[in-house]
Amino acid sequence: MDDLDPEVVLGMAAQAPDGVVIIDSEGLIRYWNRGAERVFGFPAAEADGRSLDIIIPEKHRRRHGDGFRTAMERGATKYGEADLLTVPALAADGRTLSIEFSVVLLTGSDGAPYVGAVVRDVTARRSRERELMRRRAETGTDRATV
Repeated sequence: MDDLDPEVVLGMAAQAPDGVVIIDSEGLIRYWNRGAERVFGFPAAEADGRSLDIIIPEKHRRRHGDGFRTAMERGATKYGEADLLTVPALAADGRTLSIEFSVVLLTGSDGAPYVGAVVRDVTARRSRERELMRRRAETGTDRATV
């Protein structure tokens, strides 16, 4: 795999159906692929250089900021490579989404730290799960009738 052209890898990231987002140590968006455009509704040109706060609901920004700063200071995140996080997020049109993502710390060629995430919109699935739980609670059974 060492002989794989880096342009092929970059092309895959650019065209991936899941969102691929990279932010710098200041929390500014430095990479936003077509999948991120689809998930969040912000064109890459509009997201580039903006704070990640554009997709973080107001009530979660402080907690995210605290955790982000801690990770940047430590040079490590408390989340492992197998962790899949589920959080609310904001779309460009103001809708609240439910997203799952994995996160990795990256180092640029100049030694600068970055955070990368692969993001998937799971809003529809989470809605179906909540509806199923609601039906089960109403019927008092472990199985919902469809």
